[in-house]
Amino acid sequence: MAKALVGFIGGPTPAELQQTATLRRRVADLEAEVGRLKTENDGLLQALRERVESVNASDLMEPVAH
Repeated sequence: MAKALVGFIGGPTPAELQQTATLRRRVADLEAEVGRLKTENDGLLQALRERVESVNASDLMEPVAH
């Protein structure tokens, strides 16, 4: 029924089509940014894991300052 109504009233205007295209590009840009941030986050987590695994008890001992 919605398609029938859209056909009856003339369909989307050029401005609506432009807005839809703009929004689709924006969504694609944001999805790419999310992917980039996930990749960066994974790298940071791996670096943190490697650093934590290399710490031993003597690294945690600090001389007491008087």
